[in-house]
Amino acid sequence: MLSRMTTTLSGAAIAAFLVFLITPTFVFAAAKEKILWNFTGTDGAGSQAGLIFDQAGNLYGTTGGGGPNYSGTVFELSPGTNGQWTEKVLYSFDTNGSDGWQPLAPLAFDKSGKLYSTTSLAGRYGNGGYGTVFELSPGTNGQWTEKVLYSFDNDGSDGYYPTAGVVLDAAGNLYGTTSLGGNATACGGDGCGAIYELTPGTNGQWTEKILYSCNGKDGANPYAGLIFDGSGDLYGTTVNAAFGDHRGTVFELTPGSHGKWAYKVLYTFGEGTDGRQPYAGVVFGAKGTLFTSTYYGGVNDYGALVELMRGSDGKWKAKVLHSFSNNGTDGTYPMAGPILDNAGNLYGTTWMGGSADCTRQFGLCGIVFELRPGPKGKWTETVLHSFLPNGVDGVGPCDSLVFDQKGNLYGTTDAGGTSDLYGTVFEIAP
Repeated sequence: MLSRMTTTLSGAAIAAFLVFLITPTFVFAAAKEKILWNFTGTDGAGSQAGLIFDQAGNLYGTTGGGGPNYSGTVFELSPGTNGQWTEKVLYSFDTNGSDGWQPLAPLAFDKSGKLYSTTSLAGRYGNGGYGTVFELSPGTNGQWTEKVLYSFDNDGSDGYYPTAGVVLDAAGNLYGTTSLGGNATACGGDGCGAIYELTPGTNGQWTEKILYSCNGKDGANPYAGLIFDGSGDLYGTTVNAAFGDHRGTVFELTPGSHGKWAYKVLYTFGEGTDGRQPYAGVVFGAKGTLFTSTYYGGVNDYGALVELMRGSDGKWKAKVLHSFSNNGTDGTYPMAGPILDNAGNLYGTTWMGGSADCTRQFGLCGIVFELRPGPKGKWTETVLHSFLPNGVDGVGPCDSLVFDQKGNLYGTTDAGGTSDLYGTVFEIAP
């Protein structure tokens, strides 16, 4: 299963009044987990995407399956005065696939309150399509209308299988990645993935432009989303370093003259000790450093939390902040990238690990963790929550967490819950 973390640092100026971009500082001395929602299948199943807030404190997300048509949903969770949350399915994808199938990515707001994301499959070619970028617009009657902005071509030349969401620039253009497609001659003919831009036209039609197609030699298969820096450069990761080379990279795309973008690999992961195969994207630290997680690698090969720093020579170097361990307490195989609070502490999830008794569903349990920097550059991990082996509180958290204004953490699980298979939305309170 592939979780698609998308860090929406870009567009902060235009979306700040709609989405909480909050990084509080709180001490999680005795964190408590609360299940806000148990999916039942008919209202969605298998959320592999992170959540976003609106200004009223409602949560929005996607499920890759479930819904009335078993093709995935977009949902809203609203808090009540009694502490209970209410779910509303904003949109269920159709069985014919024309509007897309299996959304795996988080949502993003624009300044008018519209939601944007991707589906990993289907589109204008029906069930055989290669994915879509879609828009959801709120109506006066509380109903939301979906519009497919772009369907990826069935020859894959414009990319296909988008597992990440999109980020917006100040002009309302959308940017994202596809894990496959692009250069048809690369990666055994499947393409190694592409980075694209979607631009709205005056006629309501959107135009796609490929900013870069991975060629199988300089990074392959970007599964995660992108972030902007203050200069308008884009940053992301590829799961593989090249076709058949499973180390992974961190890359930068810089806009140039005549609409051309320059692609540069900033860092290629080593043979595992510094991390391997980042399914997560990157997030900026306070001093221009980049943080990410890798699914494999670290000293134990169960994944790592990594900081990337630019040296005086202009080259980027990696520092492993934490190597995950299959010791019955720590988590294993992080798929999502971390988030930061104002003190520079990191918070994240692992897809597996935690309890030593976690043998159900192929070892899925997972943890929520905190990493705190200490003297001499040493970081200390605290497990805030271990998901239970019986799965009643959810198992398999796949994507990044989000803070609310009070410092509570929110996330989703791919499975578990009271229905066992369909997943949950949870809160971790300090």
